[in-house]
Amino acid sequence: MPDPVIELREVCREFPADPPVRALADISLEVGRGDYLAIVGPSGSGKSTLLNTLGLLDRPTSGAYLLDGIETSKLKDGQRTRLRGEKIGFVFQSFHLLPHRTVVENVMLAEVYGGHQRKDRRRRALAMLDKVGMSHRVGFLPDRLSGGERQRVAIARALMGEPSLLLCDEPTGNLDTSNTAAVLDLFDDLQKQGLTILVITHEHEVSSRARRRVRITDGVLSEAA
Repeated sequence: MPDPVIELREVCREFPADPPVRALADISLEVGRGDYLAIVGPSGSGKSTLLNTLGLLDRPTSGAYLLDGIETSKLKDGQRTRLRGEKIGFVFQSFHLLPHRTVVENVMLAEVYGGHQRKDRRRRALAMLDKVGMSHRVGFLPDRLSGGERQRVAIARALMGEPSLLLCDEPTGNLDTSNTAAVLDLFDDLQKQGLTILVITHEHEVSSRARRRVRITDGVLSEAA
């Protein structure tokens, strides 16, 4: 696979117990630039542990994780934080929008802790909102938006800084059928524009839209049909 954004090499994650709990078992995975991958699995399968590892929120017990060619396992905490801010945009089931900030202010906040230049921040935020079809809501507060609109704003925020990877955790879990379809259509468009997307989900409707699927069961990863 040319130019992988994600490369996991025999990654394990164990948690202290008697005996130790192995949440991830010798996982190897490559995700190429511009790919759209869904990781599916039931509750307790290791999805959350894998998400935390991919998002640089947790470290593997053994193995290697390369993000955009950078081996992350041995980086110091500050280095991991900077890399996460530069390379990964997060989209969660709960939108995590600040209720007393406008749509454009919520998107601008993505750059507050990322070391980005303040100059033209509003212009960049407006460009991302236009990209996700939310230019008509820039001055609204989140409580005036539908669930689908809130998720689009969250996606715009995740796109600030032009990350290498959009990492999505159950991104349609709080949406109805029509809003789910709209968000999945947006993911299709973003993937066609060259963005690498990884979605962790238990919903067949969501996973079936991805170009590729893998399944995690008891910490073991396998290609899904």
